[in-house]
Amino acid sequence: MTYVITQPCIGEKDASCVDVCPVDCIHATEEDEQYYIDPNECIDCGACEPACPFTAIFEESAVPAQWKHFIQINADYFKR
Repeated sequence: MTYVITQPCIGEKDASCVDVCPVDCIHATEEDEQYYIDPNECIDCGACEPACPFTAIFEESAVPAQWKHFIQINADYFKR
């Protein structure tokens, strides 16, 4: 299981999650409108979830139905 960054991050890009990640698996470029969690690097520690001030991060199995497509968006980001 991994964590997923969803809709509330778009346009906010608060780096609180990046600062607490012990394995540096949260990435974005200047041009990206949100952060992304690399599912292959995430160790499922959960440190990022409470650090997000926008409640944008969820455990993959707990992503709200309206944001389920972000699971694939996060995974695809790291396939480019």
